[in-house]
Amino acid sequence: MGKKVLIAPSILSADFAAMGEAVQKLETCGADLLHCDVMDGTFVSRITFGSQMVGAVKKHTSLPLDVHLMVVNPIDKVKDFAEAGADYITVHVEACGERLKETLEHIRSFGVKCGAVISPDTPFSAAEKAMELCDMFLVMSVYPGLGGQKFIERTLPKAEEARKFLDAHGLDARLEIDGGITEENARRVIDAGVDVLVAGNTVFKAADMAKTIAALRCGR
Repeated sequence: MGKKVLIAPSILSADFAAMGEAVQKLETCGADLLHCDVMDGTFVSRITFGSQMVGAVKKHTSLPLDVHLMVVNPIDKVKDFAEAGADYITVHVEACGERLKETLEHIRSFGVKCGAVISPDTPFSAAEKAMELCDMFLVMSVYPGLGGQKFIERTLPKAEEARKFLDAHGLDARLEIDGGITEENARRVIDAGVDVLVAGNTVFKAADMAKTIAALRCGR
């Protein structure tokens, strides 16, 4: 693997009424990226926030913004989030269909890093043809739409499969996992080759956020 393990707390678990303070605290406590879960109420049933929130968050942090679009027709939303300050934009294979490569190329046209996402029931093979375009590849270890879900164990072999593919083809994309990440399972996830851990409730509910972020990074 060779990459530093990065921790990307999901701001979905933050207090939306005090988001500026929350992201500043995450930066102070050692977070590496800020994961922004964008849900449109159609691709998933929940609605979270849009590009205006991403733009507001950008003003309060120097951390890279990792924007995860759980939306239909993501190609139509890319421009707004790129202009709002996204550093990464990841899109679901299931939402893009035959337009996955086109969508990733569109993200790159704005100078933003791009990535593909697969949900728990989607095989890794659905993303293979687009992997050469990815700066990030995200395996969902819970079903998209709700925070606080339990880690789905059968997604771990999928992460291992993705890591083997990346290494075998000499691709430098970061491998990310999102959902149910805790101090208890972080080591197994890291050992599977994952180098970006998305954690929402685990970080925001911690008595000591800095200690928890450090523990997740070390896998203990």
